[in-house]
Amino acid sequence: MLSFITCPAFSANAQKQTSLPTYIVHVEASHAQLLSESSQLESWYRSFLPATTTASADEGEARMVYSYRSVFKGFAARLSADEVKEMAKKEGFISARPEKILSLHTTHSPNFLGLNQNMGLWKDSNYGKGVIIGVLDTGILPEHPSFSDEGMPPPPAKWKGRCEFSNTTCNNKIIGARFFGSDATSPFDEDGHGTHTAGTAAGSFVKGANVFGNAYGTAAGIAPMAHLAIYRVCTPSCSDSRVLAGIDAAIDDGVDVLSISLGMLENSFAQDYTAIGAFSAMEKGILVSCSAGNFGPFNFSVENEAPWILTVGASTLDRKLAATAVLGNNQTFEGETVFQPKDFPSKLLPLVYAGDINTSDPYVKFCYDESLNNTNLRGKIVVCEPGGLLGTEKGEAVKKAGGAAVILLNSQFYANTTEAEAHLLPATRVTYADGLKIKAYINSTSKPTATIHFQGTVIGDDRAPVVAAFSSRGPNFASRGILKPDILGPGVNILAAWPTSVENNTNTKSTFNIISGTSMSCPHLSGVAALIKSAHPNWSPAAIKSAIMTTADVVNLAKNPIEDERYLPANIFATGAGHVNPSRANDPGLIYDIQPKDYIPYLCGLNYTNREVGFFLQRRVNCSVESSIPQGQLNYPAFTVIFKSPSISQVYTRTVTNVGEPAASYDVEVSAPPGVDVRVAPASLTFSELNQKMEYEVRFNRLTSAVNNTVVQGFLKWTSAKHSVRSPIAVILQ
Repeated sequence: MLSFITCPAFSANAQKQTSLPTYIVHVEASHAQLLSESSQLESWYRSFLPATTTASADEGEARMVYSYRSVFKGFAARLSADEVKEMAKKEGFISARPEKILSLHTTHSPNFLGLNQNMGLWKDSNYGKGVIIGVLDTGILPEHPSFSDEGMPPPPAKWKGRCEFSNTTCNNKIIGARFFGSDATSPFDEDGHGTHTAGTAAGSFVKGANVFGNAYGTAAGIAPMAHLAIYRVCTPSCSDSRVLAGIDAAIDDGVDVLSISLGMLENSFAQDYTAIGAFSAMEKGILVSCSAGNFGPFNFSVENEAPWILTVGASTLDRKLAATAVLGNNQTFEGETVFQPKDFPSKLLPLVYAGDINTSDPYVKFCYDESLNNTNLRGKIVVCEPGGLLGTEKGEAVKKAGGAAVILLNSQFYANTTEAEAHLLPATRVTYADGLKIKAYINSTSKPTATIHFQGTVIGDDRAPVVAAFSSRGPNFASRGILKPDILGPGVNILAAWPTSVENNTNTKSTFNIISGTSMSCPHLSGVAALIKSAHPNWSPAAIKSAIMTTADVVNLAKNPIEDERYLPANIFATGAGHVNPSRANDPGLIYDIQPKDYIPYLCGLNYTNREVGFFLQRRVNCSVESSIPQGQLNYPAFTVIFKSPSISQVYTRTVTNVGEPAASYDVEVSAPPGVDVRVAPASLTFSELNQKMEYEVRFNRLTSAVNNTVVQGFLKWTSAKHSVRSPIAVILQ
């Protein structure tokens, strides 16, 4: 939360300074902690300004923009680069960086994805106008301002759905709402998950959205002019029968995109009713977007693996809700929390490791409520291990025991993925490595102390996007020859609509909430698909999916390879094709299209029985008379090759359709995975008209240098004067 000391009004001399950039300057907190009066603190900050500015009161006032008090110790000032260099020589100086122009989008993810009002893809797609997104989830709160229909057109003529609210009606934003299951009495959301996902996909513009004052601004879904059709299939538990019923209803109602943030691990598509239902939706031209699951960072944990589903993993934004743990030995560790109190004391407080409170209780380190009963933690900051409870529940237990604050540690598996939570007391969650250092400090002194500095909303982490630790990973268990997940989208600390008022002990209320999961990344891609569908109404689900995958980003904001939760280069089974780039996806150049009938030889090639294949086609199929293809032969915009022998070549063909310039020539570029030889023929493709199709062949050979029991990766890219069409290559060397 930004809390600042107001500077005097600008003098006439301020006009002379407007050409100077504004820097945000961070100074040593320890020097300023004793300066409790605002005037003293501001005087301390002014001592960092160049002497030329402090000589004149008018100029000094014009240069100083903000003096911060609670977010961190520092200020914003208009400075030249040379003045910053001089300032850096002063004792107590930490850093200075030019300010960045921030977007008004509170969810921030539209801006992070390059979606801006009245320009680019939002303008080209008319914000998703006319497209219907069906959301299978826990329902919705229809009265939330994110679902206002101001400026929305009526539903398309094809819409056949109905509204099953008992005490309210649908509108031009929520055009239909249905519920399934005997334990549900309406589509009303009693959990929050469904309202959040619906708002992320297609929420209307809402000014002043925030949680406890953080991430303040204007919230919007990815496709803010798209219609929403709500199918409550969870209460909050979800059965596959309800899910299938929801998909069935959505197909009949006439949705264009289905957003399904739920799933389960299955080893056969024929036993996966979400996959079966999604196949029928795909046959009707409906793109189905599903979450990849939250069982990362372990391999073979990905869900919703069918190739006709867009499977979405989760990544971070460049926004942090920063809260820094400061130890008595001056070590600092950056963490995150939603609750950012203004009045938390900057003085050092006693620090205690929960596991030391009662060494006879093996569960006390997890900060269970019953373990902390009858303990006196008054005025102390408590360090809690991960496991057993939600972080907010651990914080609540510490608060009940009198604790002043809590520091939550990450597990080794979560590494550097820090989730911000809406705590009831001052808190921060820190990385696994930093947690080890905090515990080492506690063990090194008889009187450990700490405090937490709350810095509010910070934009500009150029490491983003980073793959979230929880994001499920491939390989694809049900179909090893199909790459999964397909794509990454924002899924960590996502702000969106919430059906109840989020409250804490500040009496601050918010009808928005910040949560994390692939459940959050899925509706981002559902919204992107809606935008592309609006711009290209005749594209098939496979065409839209291909456009999203072949234009994905494989580098972060710093132009380095996308990293995983350990800050190591992420492998292909974590990233899929990469991170979604909506603007590029709208103009991919070439697409890999797949028609429903093309899946018959693929399913037969998986050795499913005729009856099992018939589940998908809803008719009798005889695989002995159908053509049967290996998995890698499906016209997928990615390649997954499994080598058991170095002597046998694997050859696959692909067909691309020209959707870019009528006359275009593409040349191939190959980055072969280590230990694998990759040859493409022909090496050039020349098109003379739109929608023209051309075929190429890829031959994979395992080299003697290949290392057994490894996964290697590369890519194949077709490039023209205007377009770059990239297909990732994963090779499993057994």
